[in-house]
Amino acid sequence: MKASDLFVKCLEEEGCEYVFGIPGEENLDFLDSLSRSEKIELILTRHEQGAGFMASVYGRLTGHTGVCLATLGPGATNFVTAAAYAQLGGMPMLMVTGQKPVKKSKQGRFQILDVVDMMRPITKYATQIVSGDNIPSRVREAYRIAEEEKPGAVHIELPEDIADEHSDELPLSRSVTRRPVPEEKATARALEKIHAAKSPLIVIGAGGNRKFTSKMLTRFVDKTGIPFITTQLGKGVIDERHPLFLGCAALSAGDYCHRAIEAADLIINVGHDVIEKPPFFMDPGGTEVIHVSFNTAEVDPVYFPQVEVIGDVGNAIYELKNGIKRKEEAGWDFSRMMQVRAAGEAQVAEGSDDMRFPIYPQHLVAKVREAMPDDGMICLDNGVYKIWFARNYKAHMPNTVLLDNALATMGAGLPSAMASRLVYPERKVLAICGDGGFMMNSQELETAVRLKMNIAVLILNDSSYGMIRWKQANMGLRDWGLEYGNPDFVKYVESYGGIGHRVRAAEELPGILQAVLTEAGVHLIDCPVDYSENDQILNIDIKRRSSAL
Repeated sequence: MKASDLFVKCLEEEGCEYVFGIPGEENLDFLDSLSRSEKIELILTRHEQGAGFMASVYGRLTGHTGVCLATLGPGATNFVTAAAYAQLGGMPMLMVTGQKPVKKSKQGRFQILDVVDMMRPITKYATQIVSGDNIPSRVREAYRIAEEEKPGAVHIELPEDIADEHSDELPLSRSVTRRPVPEEKATARALEKIHAAKSPLIVIGAGGNRKFTSKMLTRFVDKTGIPFITTQLGKGVIDERHPLFLGCAALSAGDYCHRAIEAADLIINVGHDVIEKPPFFMDPGGTEVIHVSFNTAEVDPVYFPQVEVIGDVGNAIYELKNGIKRKEEAGWDFSRMMQVRAAGEAQVAEGSDDMRFPIYPQHLVAKVREAMPDDGMICLDNGVYKIWFARNYKAHMPNTVLLDNALATMGAGLPSAMASRLVYPERKVLAICGDGGFMMNSQELETAVRLKMNIAVLILNDSSYGMIRWKQANMGLRDWGLEYGNPDFVKYVESYGGIGHRVRAAEELPGILQAVLTEAGVHLIDCPVDYSENDQILNIDIKRRSSAL
């Protein structure tokens, strides 16, 4: 068969459902082959970066590799940010790019970059197909590497002359694998440490956000009564309405949850990943740490755990749960942590009923939480509002708060919501974007309208790069260089065929949220937001009040 047909057959064998992207001259054979697939749908996007974000989030939500397509040169370079997004965020994603003929070409060096070498530092695997016969093994290997822990980005370059070759090879079947279980002695050593502790604490990080881990961790917490906090990428692994939830480490230090960490004499760190800002800092001779993860700990100056339980995280927690004492017989003392929790809960509630306009961030978060069902998904772009949602928005289920605390890139919010809608068409999905981040991939509104998606976008409009402005204020620098103008967002979405809404008073917000989450179509809300107290609250008040406990 034709090599491009073989490539598509290999993708089908891997269970590929979608290919996101923009074809070019160099992958027209691949596009033609894809057009005959009855299993794979092409999601034609308006920018390769948006396609890469969609493929990455598809990978995050399903555990299966998301696939995106671009041509050579500028198409491939537009994948770079998405590749880093998937790589740092632990999302399995395959980029397929075209290239000029490698055996014979009369176009000189026109548009030609060494894309494979460009991709190697920011992927787990990057290769060029040099023979059609190699396609089955290269695709199978790319999928295997993308999905094994820690998941990430992979890249295959398919030159146009190779795509046009003939091959008698057939796709390779997916192998059946089971993740290794933790070593028994490591589990026993961890149990000894936990039983000897006076006030242990669980910290759930990015690697804890995997299938089956949620159920196991919830049972472990219920049996032991050990409190827990999360990182931003660990939100929702356990329902955050749980009475033992102490908060999310959205701020780097000085928050209420950090006071709870200080009260622990042992930390059970589940799924720690150094790509996230550390939720705590270790000191020699200080609080000991048990590292529970798929991979051994990556040691740095603030992280050097004393005990490591390595293997499938869900299985590790299951084994620990079976061997752990019940809360009634262990004799642990969590009174200090519960004192901190009560104070933190009271602080989070402050401002939720503040009806000022432009909208107060705390009020905004509260109203979004009220509007979203338990399985509703919010997909955040990157900005200062991410801190407010990470701290104040309680996730009820895993992967219902999608944010990026790894690469922390702008522009991913809308594409993330679109991928979420494809994976979970029955759920309510809300993209939450700053005006700056939204405009970086706003053209994907056309894609959403064309695909007849039911999706909503909430734009927090302050006409500036608010996160950097907050940092600027914290450093005592002059407020300068971060303000800009915006289009009329209501007219903007309407020009694509969507439906626009404008918030003119705090009282209007709940009704508008209800409308966009229930009515069909692509909806956009232009919501002015008041960030004037960010510096005072996040940098000064929280740290002062929590330290006074």
